[in-house]
Amino acid sequence: MKRILVIRLGALGDFALSFAAFAAIRAHHADDHITLLTTPPFVSLALDSPWFDALRTDTRPGWFDLPGLWRLRGQLRGFDFVYDLQTSRRSSRYFTLAGRPPWSGIARGCSHPDRNPGRNQLHTLERQQGQLRDAGITAFPAPELGWLSTGGPDIARPFALLVPSTSPAHGGAKRWPLERFCAIARQLAARGVTPVVIGGAADAPNAAAILAACPTAIDLTGRTNLQDLAGLAARAWLTLGGDTGPVHLAAIMGSPVIALFSKYSDPIQASPRGRQVTLLQEGVLTDLPLARVAGIVAGL
Repeated sequence: MKRILVIRLGALGDFALSFAAFAAIRAHHADDHITLLTTPPFVSLALDSPWFDALRTDTRPGWFDLPGLWRLRGQLRGFDFVYDLQTSRRSSRYFTLAGRPPWSGIARGCSHPDRNPGRNQLHTLERQQGQLRDAGITAFPAPELGWLSTGGPDIARPFALLVPSTSPAHGGAKRWPLERFCAIARQLAARGVTPVVIGGAADAPNAAAILAACPTAIDLTGRTNLQDLAGLAARAWLTLGGDTGPVHLAAIMGSPVIALFSKYSDPIQASPRGRQVTLLQEGVLTDLPLARVAGIVAGL
C-alpha cells in the first residue's frame, strides 16, 4: 500500500471544481492510503467524502515563521507520491519542504510535471485532467455525490437559492445590485418558488433587504455549513449568484444555475460546470439589466 498526498487549498469554488480530480485519484489508488492537505474551511467536508483516508490542515505559515514551516515540513514528509492540485507558487515550494518526493504538479524538477504550456488558459477541470494524465491516471469517473445530497434544512419545494454577496474587489464591479435580487425574489414568489438567501453571517443585511421586499423569502445566511449548502443545491429549482463558491458548488450538485460574471471573472478558466448553467457576463455587473435575468428565470 502506497501513501499518497493530495494538496488542495484555495477557495470553495476551486475546491468544488476539484471533486472530479479527487474521484480520479481515489479510483487510481483504490488500495492505497490517501491523505489530503487542505485549509480549515474544507476539513469537515473532506472528512465526510469517500476520497480520503486522512486529513492534514495547512495553516499557511509565513516563510519566516520557522516553527510553522517545520511543522508543515513534517506534514509533507513520508509520502510515496504527491499530487499538487493547487499548483501555485506557494504549493510548488512545498516540493522542497517535502524532500522532493515523486510529485505531480508544476514544481521545478518534479518527477511528473504538467507539460501543457497552455495549462493556464484551460478551465480547472481540463487543466487538472491533463495534469493527472501526465502522472499516469487515464480513467476519470464522474464523482459520486450522493453523500452530499441530503444536507441542509428541509424546505418545501420548489425553492431557489439566491447568493447576493460576492467579492468587494474591483470597486464592487463583481456585484449585481441588491435591489435586482429583491426583484427576482418577488418574481420567484409570484410563481410559487420560495427564495432562499444563503451566504455567511456578514451577508445578513443582504438577506434582510430581500426579506423586506419579499416576506415569503427565507434567510439562511450564517446558518449553513458546506454540506448543508451542497444538499440544498441538490434540491434547488434554481441558484442565482455571481462568481462565488456557493454558485460553483450548486452547479456541481446539479442545480440549474444562472451565474453572473463581470470582466474580472474568466469563464474560460473558472465557469461553473453542471447540467444546466447559464452564464451572463457584463464588464461591470451594474450594467447587467434586471430584464435579462428575469427573462431567463421566466423561461425556466
